[in-house]
Amino acid sequence: MDIKASTIANHKHWDIFCVVVDNYGDIGVTWRLAKQLAAEYAITVNLWVDDLNSFGHILPALDPGSTYQTFFDVNIIHWNDSSIEKYTPGVCLIEAFACEIPSSIIEKLINLKQIFPKELPVWLNLEYLSAEDWVEGCHGLPSFQSCGLQKYFYLPGFTDKTGGLICEQNLFDLRDSWQSDKANKMALFAQLGLRGIEVEHRVISVFSYETPSLLALIQWWQTEKSPVHVLIPKGRSLHSLTSILPCSLNELVAGQSIPLDNVTLHILPMTDQQGYDRLLWSCDVNIVRGEDSFLRAQWAAKPFIWHIYPQEDDYHLIKLEAFMQIYCDNLAPDLAKPWCELNLSFNQGNQIDTVNHWQKLEFNHLSLQQHAKKWPMTALNSADLASRLVQFVKSR
Repeated sequence: MDIKASTIANHKHWDIFCVVVDNYGDIGVTWRLAKQLAAEYAITVNLWVDDLNSFGHILPALDPGSTYQTFFDVNIIHWNDSSIEKYTPGVCLIEAFACEIPSSIIEKLINLKQIFPKELPVWLNLEYLSAEDWVEGCHGLPSFQSCGLQKYFYLPGFTDKTGGLICEQNLFDLRDSWQSDKANKMALFAQLGLRGIEVEHRVISVFSYETPSLLALIQWWQTEKSPVHVLIPKGRSLHSLTSILPCSLNELVAGQSIPLDNVTLHILPMTDQQGYDRLLWSCDVNIVRGEDSFLRAQWAAKPFIWHIYPQEDDYHLIKLEAFMQIYCDNLAPDLAKPWCELNLSFNQGNQIDTVNHWQKLEFNHLSLQQHAKKWPMTALNSADLASRLVQFVKSR
């Protein structure tokens, strides 16, 4: 739905700027946040996005050729030189994940400070999610800029001294209702064009980066006695499986089934965020990547493997270790150890260790299932990111 450029500024609005890096990554997080602020706090949100084509993968109704559109009461603006000229300061300005706002906006803020210093928006840098200890000490710190303005660092995290985690108020109720009836997941599989899946079959979703660990797991699953269904979208995960695919990646189509002994690969169509949540709720195990899908897998209350984005000098493994430490805090050692070892070997691309640790981990173990169910409430710490963010802006 198109909107007029004049409606993007009412002086009580919030502006969120996002550079699209990954279809389910940066834009996935900011889109969820924008929708929640609009739905639960009646905040007018202008979401400025540089790449509408990629955004359209998770919002199929989006028109990549339109500069101004509104969905779910969020104003979506194609971030370009022309639209930036119409920017008007509001209550809050958020740079998502260290993307840099244009110098023309900073000039407007400098001019506003000289005339109406009390009308300046709260300027925030929304950082990536991390479980590392340093997050508590850095969250909320002000940073005085060379231009004379002040910006704050807002850091999501897993403790009450951080910025919290994105989670809609009704999400867990929706999840529990969905998971209470197995007919829901079967209907979803049928809707996605997935054939041959029975209620008792093991179903695993995959949304990973390239890794030989994935190939090793699939080859192991081929030897198991019970059927295994692997649900995987076209993308980076499949680059690891070219040696076992019957055709080139370009020839794969959504809904296609590829039988490999006891394993069936199902090529998934792209879906919106609500559809992806339901997919995670419907699978027995989820292999996820990045930040957005990583958090949604936790909210799904199912066992998961996190394929974290690789960084130089293996710094991503430090982040992985930090998360595993808090996730396993109340998990029995005989389950925590193989789960941690599985995640670590998967991220290191160690095929033999990945298979060995998968075999050791009892995914159907009641304690592991119960832990996955309890963890979301533990991680949420009684307040989600949007709630804490609104309070933070009000306090400034």
